[in-house]
Amino acid sequence: MPATINNVKPILEEYFYLSLKCPLILLRQRCATSNKNTTTFVIQNPKGPKMEAIDHKMISVNGINMHIAEMGQGPIVLLIHGFPELWYSWRHQILYLAAHGYRAVVPDLRGYGDTTGAPVDDPTKFTTLHVVGDLVALIDSLGADKVFVVGHDWGAFIAWRLSLFRPDKVRAMVNLSVHFSPRNPRRKIVENFRAAYGDDHYVCKFQEPGEIEAVFASTGTTKVLKKFLTHRDPDPFYFPKDKPFGDAPIILPSWLSEEDVDYYTKKFDQTGFTGGINYYRCFDLNWELEAPWTDAKISVPVKFIVGDLDLVYNIPGVKEYLHKGGFQKYVPLLEEVVVIEGATHFITQEIPGKINKHIHDFLQKF
Repeated sequence: MPATINNVKPILEEYFYLSLKCPLILLRQRCATSNKNTTTFVIQNPKGPKMEAIDHKMISVNGINMHIAEMGQGPIVLLIHGFPELWYSWRHQILYLAAHGYRAVVPDLRGYGDTTGAPVDDPTKFTTLHVVGDLVALIDSLGADKVFVVGHDWGAFIAWRLSLFRPDKVRAMVNLSVHFSPRNPRRKIVENFRAAYGDDHYVCKFQEPGEIEAVFASTGTTKVLKKFLTHRDPDPFYFPKDKPFGDAPIILPSWLSEEDVDYYTKKFDQTGFTGGINYYRCFDLNWELEAPWTDAKISVPVKFIVGDLDLVYNIPGVKEYLHKGGFQKYVPLLEEVVVIEGATHFITQEIPGKINKHIHDFLQKF
């Protein structure tokens, strides 16, 4: 018998951990009952279609057509992805949160995946104000006054700005990998990277429109994605001119399958990388636009999680900032900094069980 909305939670909990190593075991069906809009879940063979239990829809927000994936009922948790990622990067968290009484809502950000309408040939349309504007419009379209927010990588960068610009929209926040840094009024961001790491650093390489896209095109989408997603070196990430991706074979870790890479490849072949790279090209424009928030503090409750091998955590000075009071100064409602031993950058996919529990334990406080 199909599992109804009332009894789906324990079934999802029972089968969730199987889904970490197998394709998704749930399939969405429409009930042939008097209520045609009721959604039920039935257990399928673990070898069945992947992620079919998740609803997908398009929503018009802030002048673009945003694709969202969502699942579950209850308080809304807005999950925001990074680069080079998609809604799909939160696949494990979507299932877990839905099984634990939350409504997970996960957009493809402007310039990514199935979201359309943003002019990718104009980097100035990818500022933090634009992207936060998209998310505020999305929250409003969901009929919510406030939501929980979880961000990773660029998603964390955007989540910090959402909390900075519109704290009235955020109940509490969990951010991963990228900490909040106050605006330095004396020096622009790209200038900082160039001074510290030189022109071959990836942030500097991303600045000239078309240049890195040509490198990615000659390398191939699949190899580019594998190189990023499997990166485990805590040292700075460079693109040397002679061999930007090196010659070493790329071996996928146990948490990333060829099928996962195929999904990412399909979507980035469809859109290209320019939309995501434009976020980096707006670093200095963001610095100008965010001048009114110089020295402003994050005023929502926060939990921060990072892997000890994450290249962001290993930027000189970051550990001292996070652990010796600097971070707490600008995030006064910070409840915890969690450093996970042996974990790297893409921790939502690498260690989903630990991340899911950390997120859930924090959300339960509110």
